Amino acid sequence: MSQHFLEYFCCPETYAQFEIGGALSAHPGFFRWGRDTLCYGRTRDGHGASRTDAALCDMQNELDLCRSLSRLPFDPEEVVENLQRERYCAESREKGRLDSLLLRRVYYFLRPYLLLPIRKRLQRVYLGRWEKIPFPHWPVDCTVDRIHRKRFALAMREHGVDTVPFIWFWPDNYTSCAILTHDVEAKAGKMFCSSLMDLDESYGFNSSFQIIPEARYSVPSTYLQLITNRGFEVNVHDLTHDGRLYVDHGEFLRRAKRINEYARQFGAMGFRSGALYRNADWYDAFEFVYDMSIPDVAHLDPQRGGCCTVMPYFIGNMIELPLTCMQDYTIFHILRDYSIELWKWQIQTITSHCGLVSILVHPDYIIEPRGRKVYRDLLQYLGEVRDKNHMWTPLPRDVAIWWRQRRQMQLVWDKGKWRVEGPGSERARIAYACADDNDVTYRLEGESVLAER
Repeated sequence: MSQHFLEYFCCPETYAQFEIGGALSAHPGFFRWGRDTLCYGRTRDGHGASRTDAALCDMQNELDLCRSLSRLPFDPEEVVENLQRERYCAESREKGRLDSLLLRRVYYFLRPYLLLPIRKRLQRVYLGRWEKIPFPHWPVDCTVDRIHRKRFALAMREHGVDTVPFIWFWPDNYTSCAILTHDVEAKAGKMFCSSLMDLDESYGFNSSFQIIPEARYSVPSTYLQLITNRGFEVNVHDLTHDGRLYVDHGEFLRRAKRINEYARQFGAMGFRSGALYRNADWYDAFEFVYDMSIPDVAHLDPQRGGCCTVMPYFIGNMIELPLTCMQDYTIFHILRDYSIELWKWQIQTITSHCGLVSILVHPDYIIEPRGRKVYRDLLQYLGEVRDKNHMWTPLPRDVAIWWRQRRQMQLVWDKGKWRVEGPGSERARIAYACADDNDVTYRLEGESVLAER
């Protein structure tokens, strides 16, 4: 079954038929698929390593020896799921679990009494040596996207074709997508939300506000209506933002039940956890349409890892909109950089892959003039990219709705040409994946090549 591949490309199923060439090993490990792609999963001959800095086996060598290119010495679907659900770092996280939980408990107990400069110093110490982390690739990792493209290239070689149609990632000929999100962490940030909406609107953007339901500040219905009446979106941000949502499964289920109740009360379709703590294998307890808690690269987050993709994807029936850009707090207070240079680098890389630019800026950290000026610069730059590159800039819920509709659409060959069927298909566009050695490039129907890597 090639579910992840088909959800990604929405192409004719004949190009998604892959077989595993033999029994796979009992335990997963790291290996390479060519020099540019690091994978984590089980292999036919058990060549996976426990560390990324080991001498890794390159499965491209075995593929070159296969008679049938569709018989792989590993399961690419398993590899993709392992990366998207961050299972490749589960073992190392479990080894440090007790120390991590103790530190987290002490930190959140003392946090209300710690001045901001002290918190910043503690966080820099905790996140020390992040530059030495070899995987995912910082500051943007597209490993999952590359795996899907490599599979497509193999399928084309197997079928002897140079191009294959698929339903384009975004509606209405948009070449990429960007969403703005704001996590409201404290009372001061809550009071600044109206001004932040003014600022977003002045550059032609609407955004989502993630609201903490309990403990931090009051959440009257009038406050939620202030946001939604202006065309912005309200989502749920954790329960109390105390860092303990995913500490224990039983406690998580109790909290998830209350979080779901707040989702109904807020009319919220989306969720983001506090400090981006997460466990994708527990998401089936949520009743949200989408989540925004998994970073593409998490070197500078309390929970390290990353989903290694710049595209939305499904976790069960819930859609993940990965956080593909650094948070403002991280840039300002951990990297101590009051510029948009890192954001520009990430945006350029993501749009070159036709991906989702997902930005998180907290109202709490741009109240003061220096932070607000940087955010204005970011909005101006993002607006320029939007206008130049025909980038889609909807609310997060619109991305999730589109991605779910797209999964249900079908390509149909009719009267000598392809067309798209299904709800929402009037906005869908047909694109072509074009073979390029062991990779593919994209072009929209009637257009030139969109992305060259």
